[in-house]
This record gives sequence, structure tokens and C-alpha cells, in this order.
Amino acid sequence: MAEKTRDQGKTPSFLKPIVDAIGGRRVVQVYMKIASPIDRRLIPMTNGRLSTTFGQQVLVIEHEGARSGKKRRTPLLYFRDGDNVVIVASYGGNERHPAWFFNLKANPRVRVWAKKVSGRYTARIAAGEERERLWQAAVEFYPGYGKYRTYTDRAIQLFVLTPEPQAPPKS
Repeated sequence: MAEKTRDQGKTPSFLKPIVDAIGGRRVVQVYMKIASPIDRRLIPMTNGRLSTTFGQQVLVIEHEGARSGKKRRTPLLYFRDGDNVVIVASYGGNERHPAWFFNLKANPRVRVWAKKVSGRYTARIAAGEERERLWQAAVEFYPGYGKYRTYTDRAIQLFVLTPEPQAPPKS
């Protein structure tokens, strides 16, 4: 089971019905069209203190385009597994992987902005027993992932983001 941090997975009770409803496809599509562009700027500006979500843990990941080489920023739900950050390439249960999935496969070094986890990371796809353990943790964290799995025949992948060692300060 992924390790829970104090600020993780605790949705205020009055928001629970709203957050549970977010698992629906239409709500996710609306969020991705409207709130995502706002969070793309707001989260890095506030280092994760503010976002448009209702009590959910959202990060912004900066990654390099697989073909274009351009920097891209994508807001995503995340949870922690020890010092690592886990993100799910669900794309709302779409038949295709999200574009950022291919970008991280091609260029695994990323930058993350989120409350308490901002920094540089290296991404890898979870496999085997680790993947199964993290998938269970993902569905527990956000039940919508379980719904998305029924919408598609593709395997929904999970990325584990491992923090890069920080360079010692120059004296």
C-alpha cells in the first residue's frame, strides 16, 4: 500500500459528493477544458498552494515534447509513495494514452510543482507487483480511476516520479 501523507486523501466531508461525482467522463472533460489551463499557471505561481480543484491533490508537471522538444505543462492528480510521486495516465478512460504519456516515455526528466513535492524528478512506468500495488492505491485515492478502467481496453499506466538528488549549495 502506498504511504499516505498527512495532506493526502483527506477530502473535506462537505465536498465528498462533488469529488465522487468528478469520476464521471463529462465532468473530467469539462475540467480538462476549463480548469486545466488555469491550473497550468496558478499551481506553479503559488507552488501548489492554490488550484481550481475541490480538495484534490493536483500537481503541474513540466515535460518536454517527444517530437517537438517544447516544454509543456500538465496539471494532474497525484499521490505519494514514500518520497516518490505517482501519476496515472488515465486520460479519463479514453482509448488513447494522453500526449504527456509519450513525452515522459521519451524524456523522463521532469519538473513538478505541488504542495510539499515541488522539484525535479525522473519518471518511469510502474511494472509488475509495484504496478498492481500502486493501482490499488490509485483507486483508493481516487475511485474514478476504477471507472476509467472499464471505459477502455488499453492498460492504464502509472508513472513513478523519483526525486532527483539536489546539488549541494555553492559556498
